Amino acid sequence: MKKASITETKNRLSALLEAVKRGETVLIMDREKPVARLEPVTTQTDEETEGWLRELERTGLVKRPKTHASKIKLTGPIPKAKGGASIVDALLAEREEE
Repeated sequence: MKKASITETKNRLSALLEAVKRGETVLIMDREKPVARLEPVTTQTDEETEGWLRELERTGLVKRPKTHASKIKLTGPIPKAKGGASIVDALLAEREEE
């Protein structure tokens, strides 16, 4: 873990952030006492996401599709608005109502 004083952090913040982007952690020190830590933001792992989805599925709040979304193909023509109505106008009206 890299250590940096407050002065060094102020003067070299861009370089320290680049190090953090590469996965390093930077401990910011004030007179040899740690006061803050810069570390990469982590996202949920696939295992955590899977467990979360499994729990939602078990409780009946979520039902997963049988095929992956990238394999779903639209068939047939794209529906058109009736009577010359504007889909964009309908969408904007709906947004204003909410």
